[in-house]
Amino acid sequence: MSKPILTGKAGETHLLLGNEAIVRGALEAGIDVVSCYPGTPSSEVPDTFFALSGAQGGDDYYFEYSVNEKVALEVGGGATLAGAMTLVTMKHVGVNVAADPLMTLAYIGTPGGLVLLSADDPGCHSSQNEQDNRYYARLAGLPCFEPATAQEAKDMVREALLLSRQWQQPVLLRTTTRLNHLRGPVALGERAAKQAPAGFQKNPRRFVPIPAVARVRHGELLKKLAEAAETSESTSLNRVHGEGKVGVVASGISRAYLADALQDSALAGKARVFELGMSWPLPEKRLLSFMSGLQTLLVLEEGEPILENEIRALVQRSGKAFNSLDIRGKGTAGLSRMGEYATGLVRRALAEVLGVNLPEGLTGSPTCAVPENLPQRPPNLCAGCPHRATYFAVRKIFGDNAVYSSDIGCYTLGILPPLSAADFLLCMGSSISAGSGVSKASGQTTIAFIGDSTFYHSGITGLVNAVFNKHDILVVIVDNRTTAMTGHQPNPGVDVTIQGACDSQVDIEAIVRGCGVCNVQTVNPLKLKAFNQALEEMKAASGVRVLIAREACPLHARRLEGRKVTRVAYVAQQGEDVLACLETLACPAFSLVGGAGGEVRIDEDQCSGCMVCLQMAPGIKAKGRGE
Repeated sequence: MSKPILTGKAGETHLLLGNEAIVRGALEAGIDVVSCYPGTPSSEVPDTFFALSGAQGGDDYYFEYSVNEKVALEVGGGATLAGAMTLVTMKHVGVNVAADPLMTLAYIGTPGGLVLLSADDPGCHSSQNEQDNRYYARLAGLPCFEPATAQEAKDMVREALLLSRQWQQPVLLRTTTRLNHLRGPVALGERAAKQAPAGFQKNPRRFVPIPAVARVRHGELLKKLAEAAETSESTSLNRVHGEGKVGVVASGISRAYLADALQDSALAGKARVFELGMSWPLPEKRLLSFMSGLQTLLVLEEGEPILENEIRALVQRSGKAFNSLDIRGKGTAGLSRMGEYATGLVRRALAEVLGVNLPEGLTGSPTCAVPENLPQRPPNLCAGCPHRATYFAVRKIFGDNAVYSSDIGCYTLGILPPLSAADFLLCMGSSISAGSGVSKASGQTTIAFIGDSTFYHSGITGLVNAVFNKHDILVVIVDNRTTAMTGHQPNPGVDVTIQGACDSQVDIEAIVRGCGVCNVQTVNPLKLKAFNQALEEMKAASGVRVLIAREACPLHARRLEGRKVTRVAYVAQQGEDVLACLETLACPAFSLVGGAGGEVRIDEDQCSGCMVCLQMAPGIKAKGRGE
C-alpha cells in the first residue's frame, strides 16, 4: 500500500485511504518537514510518513513524532520560518494544546508554508468531545480547506501547502473521521522537484512579536485574509452545479453525502448546489450570486452551525434582496449539532426542503447509527494487558474510598466494573494536576493514573506543580513501553522503534526524581506480590509519591519485538478461587461455559501468558501452548 504513495507516477490511479491520500498530496507539493502527535482519526497520516521515511525516495523530508501537539507545531513553526514546507498533524483536541503557538504563528506568518491538519471527530468515535475546529480557523485567522473525497484530500493538501507558501500564512486542513478513513480512487500527480529551504532570514520587526510588532502584524494578518478571500471567490475548490429554486450549501464530508442523495431518482436535478471546498474565508460574492433567485436554502455541515449563521449574517447585511429567502439548517429533518451526518439524513433533509415524498426504500437509516440488536461490546483492556494487573492491585489495596483520576490512553478502558479505575478525566495529561485539585479540596486519598507517552506529552508539568505546591497524591505511571492506543507509535522512553533500536531513551524514573520526587519505585505489575508491597508502602506514605508500573504492551511485544508466547494458563481445578479470578480480574481470555454453576475456561489463543491469574487462583496452572 505504501509503495504507490511514494513512487506512483503521475496519471496512475490507486485506491487510497483518505489519510494516505493526504500524505501523497504533501509529497506532490514537495514537503520538507512533518511533525505530529498521534491521535485518531489522524494517526495514519504520520504513521505513513514514518513508514516511508526510511525508503528510497522517502528520505528527502524530515519526520518526527513530537511529545505533544504544542511541541509539534513549534517544531513545524521553526522549520517554516527557515523556509521549509511543513505539515503538522493532530486530532481536533490536540489543536487545543497547540493553540498558544498557533495564534502567534498566524501573526508572524510561515515563509516556507505550513498546513495544520485538524482531524475532527463528530460522533466521538475515539474522543472526549465533538468540538468543531472550523472555529479555530476564524479565531486564529487561518484559511480553511475541507475535502470530501480521497481525491480531494490529496489535491487539497497540495493546494493548501502551495497557497500557504504563497501567502506566507498557515492554513487549516479540516477533516472528519469519515474522510480520514474512507478509501477511494486517487489520480496521482507529479511530485514537485525539491528545493532546499531558503534558511531563516532575520527580521525581528516581523518574527519577534513584542507588542509594537504584534499590533502591526495583526493588520498584516487581516490583509492576508482579504487576499485569501479573493482566492476563495475564484478557486475551483468552490463550485456550483445544478439548478432550481432550492439551493444547498455544503462543506466537508456532507458534500459526499449530498452527492449520494442527489443520485436518487426522486431528488436528482431538483436542487442548485454550492460546494465549499475552501470554506474560510467565505466567497461572499459568489454566495450572493448563487442565492439570487432561490426560494429556499439548505445548509449542510457537520458540527456547529457556523456556515449557517455566517450565511444568515451575509443575507442580513445584503438588505432586502433576500428577505423572502427561507434558510434551513440545524433542526431541519433531524440535522443536528451532534454526531455524524449520513446519506440517509441528508436525503431526508433535502426531500423536506424540496417538498418531495421519498419512495419506500429511500428512507433508510438517517445517520451512521449502529444497527439495533448487535451484541454489546463494552470497552475492555486486552487479555494480558499489564494495566489490568495494575488496576486489580490498586483497587485491592485502596478500595472504593480512594478517588481515581484518569487520563487519555488505553488505561481509560479500565473505567467499567470490576476494575472501576477511572472516576474522572479532563484531558490529555491532566490526571496528576486534576487529581491534585481533588486531593487538596477534599482531603480524600487520590490516585492519578497516567501512561508513559502521556507523561511525556504533558504530565510532567502536573508532577512539577504537585511537588512545588506540596500536594498529597499517589501517581501511578503505567509504562507499557509504547503509545498503544493510537497504534504503537514510539515515545521518548522506548527501546525499540519501527526502524530499529532506540539509543536515546529518556528515563521516566530519572525525570520523576529530577522533578523533586523522593518516593519513587519501579515495579512490574505482573508480579503481584512485589507490586502489592510497593502499593502498601506508598499507601503508608504522604506527599507526592510515584509508582512506575512497567511492563510492555503484549501486542507491541509480539508484533514489533518478536516476543513469543510459549506458555499459557489453563484451569486445572474448578473452584471458588477460579470463579473469583474471573469476576475480579475480568480477563477477556476467560469465559464461563454453561452459565451460573458452569465451568470457567481460558481461551489459549487469547491468553498472552502474563500469568497474573496463577498468582490469584491455585486452581489455575501453566502449560506449554498447544499441549
